[in-house]
Amino acid sequence: MSRPIAIALGIFLVITSFLIPSDAALAANLGVNNSHLAACPASPNCVVSQDGDAKHAIDPITYHVDREQAKETLLKVLTVVPRTEVIEKTDSYIHALSKSRIFKFVDDVEFYFPDDEKVIHMRSASRVGESDLGVNRRRMEQIRLAMEDLDV
Repeated sequence: MSRPIAIALGIFLVITSFLIPSDAALAANLGVNNSHLAACPASPNCVVSQDGDAKHAIDPITYHVDREQAKETLLKVLTVVPRTEVIEKTDSYIHALSKSRIFKFVDDVEFYFPDDEKVIHMRSASRVGESDLGVNRRRMEQIRLAMEDLDV
């Protein structure tokens, strides 16, 4: 590789490293903090069932079975959501990654089971970009419908 090309490639890599969030930066905006999932950013590629504004709000999933059964059913539903993999689960939280079919963009999909409510709060957010063409909202609504169909 010629020196000018190597320099240009190095500059490109340095610049893009500032534009693409690191895993550490992404992880800082995930999980449950003070009994809440993170708020959505200003971009329209996120939905959340806790404290979301009109553009980002989505209803939580309600359930009438015990919490453990609701959690196990949700985990089964997630196994059939295309290109989705559960990467973390605790007694009250599930984090999955969902990748787009063509470009393999990653969305963080989160579920929170509060102790004092029979609801599953949820959040789905794209890691990069501005618009997701409604993919995150549709995914979460499909998961809700699957849970309803399974009479949770």
